[in-house]
Amino acid sequence: MRTSGVEPGHSLNIQGNPFVDIRKIKKLIDLLEESNLAELEIKEGEESVRLSRIPSGIQVGQFSQPAPMVAPAAMAMPVADAAPAAAAESPSAAKEIDGHVVRSPMVGTFYAAPAPGSPPFVKLGQTVKVGDTLGTIEAMKMFNPIEADKAGTIKQILVENGQPVEFDEPLVVIG
Repeated sequence: MRTSGVEPGHSLNIQGNPFVDIRKIKKLIDLLEESNLAELEIKEGEESVRLSRIPSGIQVGQFSQPAPMVAPAAMAMPVADAAPAAAAESPSAAKEIDGHVVRSPMVGTFYAAPAPGSPPFVKLGQTVKVGDTLGTIEAMKMFNPIEADKAGTIKQILVENGQPVEFDEPLVVIG
């Protein structure tokens, strides 16, 4: 059974027994509202309840979407241009970065904005202080904020919105 419209901007998905205790669901909705989670899924035996703040038409965290956009550009790139691109991603290029590098603490997908169509958390030239959110990394359906660990000005943003990132990959340079 799928019920939408529990609250504006939320969706509810119930699988298993259609006779679910609505009081438990209301408590789960309250937990979701009080947290900064985008989704919550609970499974008990054969029953499962999934609550999501994300509108039903938007899909988050798909690794297949960024790949088709990157692959055609890479294939169309002449071989002569491929070598400088590879050199730019080499460890020696990372040493040339001037400033404090904020690195990814995990493997996942980097998002520069809190939601599709929203303005990014930070822009080039923006002043940030310790604890300001620079972006989020989605890993295993959980959105983890990436916070500035140093105050300064954003000198470089090294990753694109929706780009898969690796552990310890440079994300942002603060000067």
